[in-house]
Amino acid sequence: MSETTLPCAHGTAVLTATIRTTPQDFFVEEIDAFASSGEGEHLLLDVEKRGMNTAFAAKLIAQWAGIADMAVGYAGLKDRHAVTRQRFSVHLPGREAPDIDALQAQGLRVLGHAWHAKKLPRGALAGNRFRLVLREVQGDHAAIAARLQAIVDAGVPNYFGEQRFGREGANLGNALAMFAGQRVARTQRTYLLSAARSELFNQVLAARVRDGSWNRGLEGEVWALDGSRSVFGPEPWSEALAERLDRFDIHPSAPLWGRGDLRSAGAARHVEEAALTGDTAMALRAGLESAGLRQERRATRLRPGALAWEWQGDDALVVAFTLPPGTYATTVLAELGAMHDVQGGQRPFVGNV
Repeated sequence: MSETTLPCAHGTAVLTATIRTTPQDFFVEEIDAFASSGEGEHLLLDVEKRGMNTAFAAKLIAQWAGIADMAVGYAGLKDRHAVTRQRFSVHLPGREAPDIDALQAQGLRVLGHAWHAKKLPRGALAGNRFRLVLREVQGDHAAIAARLQAIVDAGVPNYFGEQRFGREGANLGNALAMFAGQRVARTQRTYLLSAARSELFNQVLAARVRDGSWNRGLEGEVWALDGSRSVFGPEPWSEALAERLDRFDIHPSAPLWGRGDLRSAGAARHVEEAALTGDTAMALRAGLESAGLRQERRATRLRPGALAWEWQGDDALVVAFTLPPGTYATTVLAELGAMHDVQGGQRPFVGNV
């Protein structure tokens, strides 16, 4: 299921716009999950990049430090066509820090550095802070403001973004080929398993958007704690659950497919099973189970933090917000309307994790 066919929760589009006209129009900054320890054999670098993806920056840093690529750590992947700030760790056992000035390159500069005891692992961030400039905006300003306020009030469906599915969605076809016996590299295997899981999750969430249950509990619901991978339930509906749902302390959830029985029951389980009965879905389910992944859950609802907007003239809209790790700016902007991505053509905008 491509992003362009995923149903929106807040109604028809209220605007069309152009995004990523320049890298400066897409700014994302990691929110660190921890402070440096001040000592250790890993040098933490806070870096700003322009026109450079994370993997390329990591290679430059490894070359600068004279170490293997695998000795450089980072928490998340960031887009090339953007201005991004993120942290890298550089393993330098028994060594002094190399000349920081020598690392400054076209498109990359070091904002700060400190020593730390451990390598920076994937996912070790509290979230991402976005500032996006939408240009050539067409749409009624009042309707756009009302839609943005609706997103503040109710959140958006927590879809996986197109990054999970590769260029032109090729990861899904490659995952099916892998499940049919085609050999792939270990690093590619990880991406293909993620794409397969994400597709099944998106199918269930799309069904819940269509029936209006993406942001409310169904009978037999499994609840996801906000900002956590922890889940609980099913349990009988109560005023306490209703109050927690209203204040975004908990969210409905949908399966991340793997071995084992679905945890949901009743109406919630029925929606999940009905959404995943097609031939492709069944092949993806079987492949994930054969690969040894186990059933997990993910929230169906996402609420961007500190969402704010302002107009720069009549046709340029600046939108700023924060998102937790593992979520996508596309799920916010897709609820506004169609975005012409200067770097990628007509499609909903993809942010980053």
